[in-house]
Amino acid sequence: MGDFNLNLQTAEEHLDEDDAEGDVVLGVLDGSTPPEEWVQSVARGNVLFLAIEGDLNKLASGFARDVKDMDGQLMHFRKFLVVSPPGVDINTDSL
Repeated sequence: MGDFNLNLQTAEEHLDEDDAEGDVVLGVLDGSTPPEEWVQSVARGNVLFLAIEGDLNKLASGFARDVKDMDGQLMHFRKFLVVSPPGVDINTDSL
């Protein structure tokens, strides 16, 4: 095998400085959680993965606009609502 001059000591300099923050929060979207809690969770950098129990439009109406206004994303996928904070894209290329 040939010598390929890999310098691990300087590799960190080339990594992105934007470390991922936040958690993936699993929950149930059934109206029992105040919309403000979902907004605050997304504002803290969390991704929400919510099982929908009821009418999605009615259940998400209390927080969807706030999430979009902060440049977050919402995606209905099967029986779930995925909500991401600003800077975290929901990639649907494989769907």
